[in-house]
Amino acid sequence: MGHIGRRHAALVARHARAQLVALVDSDPALAPGLAAEFPGVPLYSSLNAYFAAGPEADVLTIATPNDQHAPQAIAGLRHGLHVVIEKPIALHTADAEAIVRTAAHTHRLVFGVMQNRYSPPAAWLKQIYEEGRLGQVYLVQLTCFWNRDARYYRPGGWRGTQAQDGGTLFTQFSHFVDLLYWVFGEVTNLTARFHNFNHQGLTEFEDSGLVTFDLVRGGSGTLQYSTAVWDRNLESSLTVVAERGSLRIGGQYLDKVEYCHLHEYQLPALPPTNPANSYGAYQGSAANHVQVIENVIETLRNGGYATTNALEGLKVVEIIERIYSLR
Repeated sequence: MGHIGRRHAALVARHARAQLVALVDSDPALAPGLAAEFPGVPLYSSLNAYFAAGPEADVLTIATPNDQHAPQAIAGLRHGLHVVIEKPIALHTADAEAIVRTAAHTHRLVFGVMQNRYSPPAAWLKQIYEEGRLGQVYLVQLTCFWNRDARYYRPGGWRGTQAQDGGTLFTQFSHFVDLLYWVFGEVTNLTARFHNFNHQGLTEFEDSGLVTFDLVRGGSGTLQYSTAVWDRNLESSLTVVAERGSLRIGGQYLDKVEYCHLHEYQLPALPPTNPANSYGAYQGSAANHVQVIENVIETLRNGGYATTNALEGLKVVEIIERIYSLR
């Protein structure tokens, strides 16, 4: 079980309104550590083994290699479970569509993990856009410059493989494609250039890309991304030039409003982006998994709605697949 899977399990185990009833992992070497970390929680070697003999549950959380997300989600839905799927929900549009169809047929919910939507600057941007405070959007620039090197792409692992990983936009930057779509809507007229600067021997795909697009609602944009930054992440930023002003959200994880100059508008005090809480101090966007779990519980118990539903997860896959069709 990887870092994200353990994080999901820990959050559920600690939550006052949830219960962790089972773990599933195919690597027997992890069993002693998981037993120590989650005492009394049974561990199963496969999803089918859990389905056959495991305790009843309401929700299946999937935090496996990317290519396994769709088949495992569909299996969980058919077994009568709601599913939480780490990003991306699938590597192909057809597989994401199959998840949507299965959820509809089984009357179960799908929650996509796009936790950057809970970032206070991101929520603020969506609010002022929907309020019309920006006027006509002219230009949107997304910049994602991260480090992923040999410390991340370990020999024999799934990361870096075309079949299981799918590409840099799927594994590293699908959150930012989601943010673009969530705030500004559909994109069209895509063009793209791809480069592999320093990941030869580490990945089967690009480490950097330059993407241009038009917004269907008006305006144009660019997405420039890279995992070729030396040693550590540099930044993630979103800059908007619009009719009624300009703004920039920055920091490593879009966690700061670095510039805001809008007509007759004063930037309000936003909620803290990195509060320390019972789940530990904020470390990148990972802290927002707390809100993901809260959203699942609130939706199932009180009739709320999924912050990122299956159709929106499908849209992110579809946009990335359209970009990668230009390789």
